[in-house]
Amino acid sequence: MMEAFLSSTLAVAIAEIGDKTQLLALFLVTKYGRPYVISLGVLLSTLINHALSAWAGAWLGDKIPTEYIPWIISASFIAVAIWLLVPDKEDDDLGKFGQYGPLVATCVLFFLAEIGDKTQIATVILAAKYQTETLWVVAGTTFGMLLANVPVIFAGKWLMERIPLNLARKAAFVLFIVLAIVTILHAYYGAS
Repeated sequence: MMEAFLSSTLAVAIAEIGDKTQLLALFLVTKYGRPYVISLGVLLSTLINHALSAWAGAWLGDKIPTEYIPWIISASFIAVAIWLLVPDKEDDDLGKFGQYGPLVATCVLFFLAEIGDKTQIATVILAAKYQTETLWVVAGTTFGMLLANVPVIFAGKWLMERIPLNLARKAAFVLFIVLAIVTILHAYYGAS
């Protein structure tokens, strides 16, 4: 239970640094100046998005033969690790959702930005790995998202100017490679 929560929290918190949703949070707080409302929007959209993602991951984990799961999960962790090295770009257009205010704009834009994002993919992978701990995966990935975004929302540009994004991306890369190795070792030694 704690392993699922902590792994999920750490993976998403580190992967989220410099991500497009973090840049979106910075943009939203700059536009609206309502950090508590924007934080609530991040929480709500992340809970929904990651719950759906974790459910899909747990479902896939049930459908895939057990002996293949560690290899697929490890390959997925490596793919996410490589993906983390590619920086995201800021999207500074709220589109039609900006007219509904900060809560609706944040909920909708965060939900949409997370579709196919590396943190959503990580949630699917983690839920497949921790099939019986789906709730803890959702709690962990949501908490990790908040850990990465709430400081940006409240500290804004000051914080972004001081975080070395290349170092954060490299740390996230290493974390996902370690998760891949641990998954294979656990499968190998756990089966012995």
